[in-house]
Amino acid sequence: MSYIDPHIHMVSRTTDDYQRMAQAGCIAITEPAFWAGFDRSSAQGFFDYFRQLTEYEPRRAAQFGIQHFTWLCINPKEADDPGFAREVISLIPDFLKCGTVLGIGEIGLNKNTKNELTILEEHIALAEQHNQLVLVHTPHLEDKLKGTRIIMDAIAASSIDPGRVLIDHVEEHTVAEVLDRGFWAGMTLYPDTKCTPQRAADIIEMYGTERLWMNSAGDWGISDPLAVPKARLEMKRRGHSPDTVNRVSLENPKQFLGQSPNFRIEGV
Repeated sequence: MSYIDPHIHMVSRTTDDYQRMAQAGCIAITEPAFWAGFDRSSAQGFFDYFRQLTEYEPRRAAQFGIQHFTWLCINPKEADDPGFAREVISLIPDFLKCGTVLGIGEIGLNKNTKNELTILEEHIALAEQHNQLVLVHTPHLEDKLKGTRIIMDAIAASSIDPGRVLIDHVEEHTVAEVLDRGFWAGMTLYPDTKCTPQRAADIIEMYGTERLWMNSAGDWGISDPLAVPKARLEMKRRGHSPDTVNRVSLENPKQFLGQSPNFRIEGV
């Protein structure tokens, strides 16, 4: 059965991962801009990275029958220098013209600093100006609830409809507030620091399937590009219907991402 992985960083994965994902039923992915594992030394480095996301990576995915879409931003880890961050943000409008770009992301907070918040607000203004969807990174572990609330307040201060914003990396202590405020919520199936397939299934059983999806966020670290099909199997093992499984791993991503005119899945 087909699925979408709506948050995975394929620039850090091998072609073997594309092949295995295709064999498991993946038909499309979306790749948010993120940290390279080191801080880039110039805005030109981001320019080249944006070219990789919009030119090269879609061709690599297409070899395996997977459609590749992307999001653009300067990630929160590199957003604590406002001057540098603004140089990068100034590059983004030209890339928004690319046919596979879905919006601004993954923006958010890392250490919840004042500078990070300033750049978050400027990303939100960019999304507002260009009528873009937004994909949000929430901080890790002990700062997650505080950071998630700060981010939601910043978006609420804009004119962006919360239904056009996906708050990612939700866990048991943040998902209810995200959904209650009208945002979409993403459960990240990351082995050590985020949800497991079992915890994601628990969250679905507690909160239902409306405005909820799951993703692998596979990247440079210990992560699993097959996390979504493994979570589908966990849900099936628990007796969830095929409709419920498809809702969180195919139909919900299609519904949210379909708000962008650039998101069109061929043959589905």
